[in-house]
Amino acid sequence: MAIFNPTREEVRRFFCDTWQKKTAGHILDSMETLAGDWMVEHPEYHPLLADPEGALAQDYSPERGETNPFLHLSMHLSISEQISINQPPGIKEVAEKLTQKTGSKHEAQHLIMECLGQLMWEAQREGGQLSPDKYLEALKKLV
Repeated sequence: MAIFNPTREEVRRFFCDTWQKKTAGHILDSMETLAGDWMVEHPEYHPLLADPEGALAQDYSPERGETNPFLHLSMHLSISEQISINQPPGIKEVAEKLTQKTGSKHEAQHLIMECLGQLMWEAQREGGQLSPDKYLEALKKLV
């Protein structure tokens, strides 16, 4: 899988392959372990993850109110990485406060994800890049 710019198929195969390895009890690398942990938190995705060919064929339309499970899981991985390296600086503290506030690391990540998704959408609409300062500023409003 390409590390920084995987194709849609590569992302979907990564999650499906990881789910297959996890459910079969195989050893996972660190990224697969993290992905597997987030997949466990989303049992609604398990049937899809167990069907790689169906997963590759599926299209998700925001207009129809559908959540893309692969985007959702990818955002969990991205946010987990941001928190682990504290980038942007301060996100780790915000995540810890949100976890305390909500009583759930998972729910805290969903709040961060909503914020990140909104800022990414705005940046794309404006033809710019996501501002780490604006991101952190928006996150601080959550706590």
